[in-house]
Amino acid sequence: MPTFPRRRTPGAPKAPRFSRLKRFGRRADRVEGERGRGIYLLPNAFTTAALFCGFYAIVMAMNQRFEHACWAVFIAMILDGLDGRVARLTNTQSEFGAQYDSLSDMVSFGAAPALVLYEWSLRGLGKLGWIAAFVYCAGAALRLARFNTNIQVVDKRFFQGLPSPAAAALVVGFIMMMIDPDISVSARQVDWVSWGIAVFAGMTMVSNVPFYSFKDVNFRKSVPFIVVFLIALGFALVAIDPPKVLWPIFVIYGLSGYVVFALRRAKGKPVSIIPTDDEPLDESERR
Repeated sequence: MPTFPRRRTPGAPKAPRFSRLKRFGRRADRVEGERGRGIYLLPNAFTTAALFCGFYAIVMAMNQRFEHACWAVFIAMILDGLDGRVARLTNTQSEFGAQYDSLSDMVSFGAAPALVLYEWSLRGLGKLGWIAAFVYCAGAALRLARFNTNIQVVDKRFFQGLPSPAAAALVVGFIMMMIDPDISVSARQVDWVSWGIAVFAGMTMVSNVPFYSFKDVNFRKSVPFIVVFLIALGFALVAIDPPKVLWPIFVIYGLSGYVVFALRRAKGKPVSIIPTDDEPLDESERR
């Protein structure tokens, strides 16, 4: 049956050309004034650099270059501390950045330290060695997953369990101190110590022990002059011999949570860091 063009009603507005095509285009789905979905470059560049350091540490451990592997993990710690702060300063927080940061942490502070420690000393213990490395790796994964799900309800002054960067520093810092030329201890002599550190770090990450987060420190507040001098003195002490200075600091932090836990228990205070008034955390702490 032949069709004929319909006659337009006089006075009716003329339909725009390619209106059907625009209906299915990207511009039609975007609301007026709404920004397009994209990925912020600056904070995610720091996260990518941290991810690269974790991967580099794994490669160096496979090549038996443990000093380079340990320093790569420490550099990843610095980059991991910068990406969130850069995102907040530049107002570029995003859900993509938060999830990408967790995946990067799993590689840099979960898989990389476990593999470095296994290649250095746990390999000689056979099955017990790789089981200890897996306990650490699984603890890091569970800790990161719990952090993402509980971030809106926990007290921001404390971490629930040992943070994964601190656990990684506890592991690789021990390796750096043992391979220091002044100490030069064989990996076979401390393989059971390595086993204990891996299990301790993995179990502490999934525990409910509170660790101070330093998030309530106001860096914009004026401080006495002596504080600046003490900070400069701290950098000087670390520069003298980083392996021998850094690892004891992380050991103290790794045990500080248990001290806080014992003090709260002794005073009859609740040991849980979930606030009783159910106040949600600020969105700026999400990343």
